[in-house]
Amino acid sequence: MSGTGYQTLLDCRRRSRYLRQHGFTTGQIALILALDHPATPLRLHRYAAGLTAAQTVETFHRLSGTTGAGLRESRLYDYENWPQAGRRPSISTLRMLARIYDTQPIHLLTAEMLAGYLTRDQRALREDR
Repeated sequence: MSGTGYQTLLDCRRRSRYLRQHGFTTGQIALILALDHPATPLRLHRYAAGLTAAQTVETFHRLSGTTGAGLRESRLYDYENWPQAGRRPSISTLRMLARIYDTQPIHLLTAEMLAGYLTRDQRALREDR
């Protein structure tokens, strides 16, 4: 992680800890972080949860019972950079990341990003609670 990216993560962790102590949810914290950090909702939720990419990948594997083939840090970054670059995450990946970040899958996407999915997948993401 670059120095600037790491400093951003540290700042977000500090702010997230403070906001969680005051009863804010991960989703609410992600919205607040978006005011100062231009990033996708997926990345902002990771920051709001206070996790590094490595911690997220480790948790992903532990919860899904997979190893390195399930998710790599580089692929997580691809997902976090989509749609400007990178790759679109699958519905199952969004569900697992939402579980890790204690939010709903639909909150990990903007309206523009959601429009990139099939109608049935959009409906499934909206119905996931």
